Amino acid sequence: MGGMTDGSRHGRTVHTGRWTMEDRFDSAWHYLPVEVGPGTAGLRVELEYDQASGAVLDLGCLGPGGFRGWSGGARSWFAITGAAATPGYLPGEIEPGEWQVMIGVHRVPPDGVPYRVTAQATGRGAGLLPDAAPAPPAPRERPPRRELPAGSGRRWLAGDLHAHTVHSDGELTVPELAVLAVERGLDFLAVTDHNTVSHHAELAGAARRYGITLLAGQEVTTDGGHAGALGDVGWIDFRREPDEWLDATQARGGLLSVNHPFAGPVSWTHPMRRRPPLAEVWHWSWLDQHWTTPLAWWLAWDPGAIPVGGSDWHRPGDDAPPGSPTTWVECAGEEPAAVLGGLRDGRTAISAGRDGPVLLRVDGELVAAGADGTILVGPDGPRARVRSPLARFPEAPGYHRLTDASGATLALTG
Repeated sequence: MGGMTDGSRHGRTVHTGRWTMEDRFDSAWHYLPVEVGPGTAGLRVELEYDQASGAVLDLGCLGPGGFRGWSGGARSWFAITGAAATPGYLPGEIEPGEWQVMIGVHRVPPDGVPYRVTAQATGRGAGLLPDAAPAPPAPRERPPRRELPAGSGRRWLAGDLHAHTVHSDGELTVPELAVLAVERGLDFLAVTDHNTVSHHAELAGAARRYGITLLAGQEVTTDGGHAGALGDVGWIDFRREPDEWLDATQARGGLLSVNHPFAGPVSWTHPMRRRPPLAEVWHWSWLDQHWTTPLAWWLAWDPGAIPVGGSDWHRPGDDAPPGSPTTWVECAGEEPAAVLGGLRDGRTAISAGRDGPVLLRVDGELVAAGADGTILVGPDGPRARVRSPLARFPEAPGYHRLTDASGATLALTG
């Protein structure tokens, strides 16, 4: 993979070489050392390689004290200072000692790919980063909340458990994403950037400013599949095995979900000894709601997994907008802990959108809301026609759906 030149002159370190398929066979992640001296106030790292060759290299950073950031293939450089950092990276003290630039050798052409990594440590942090974007104003209007039948002391909140920002490969800042979610009538949103937690520091402020519950999250992202770690659980080390993701998330009070399990090249292929409590059964990759593929995967993987949905929002035109699908959680409050509590207890439902038909389990009944003319379908097939805007049916075990006359799924409950 090559060697190092220009060791520490003026705080500058340069690594050059060629990544090969053999390097990828050896490990998905490689580490290039950078010695940082006392008194350093800023560190800037740049990765150069020929992207036109078809190669994809990921970029991240470890400090002497551990994780300092990850941007995957979304960025070619980053900077860290005491007060600020490139999105995806953690600001704070530039500790003296050995730092490591993490390179994810994601895709390498047969002839390999030459690379150059330049790390510059400086005695000043000013000027390394552009000014932060101003926070957008709160929307002048927001859609009225949808009130649905719920158990005593609880209410159904509309949300989305899968969305990205500029802290990984998304287009919007955390405040911009919060505004979009509010405009779409959501009560909560999980912000789940890839392999980083740098966005967590912004969530509480944006939630207060825009009047929405923002859940801390991380999409643990590897070649073998993606998982959503929900809750303020700190960084989950994506280099470990998935069973360790589950152990760490649960030990810190969070919940883990298998994300988009049947999504082309990013489908879930990891083996696990235990099953996570949540499964993203409904994702935008369910391209045709006549398919029963998501249901088949769910039943084969773990029929006891709590079904949830996620839009996987990145930017306009690429993914479904936030709330498509909508995950409904019956909650005893509106704070993040209450949403996590409802998820943990399995009080969930999923609908194609916030304002369409929804199927709920409430006080021993199946309740179809906004679903007049749809068909209630159980594990064994159609059960009944829904004949009113709010219809109640005897509860029955197993997953149930609302479909249209052609069999397309409109709503789902576990």
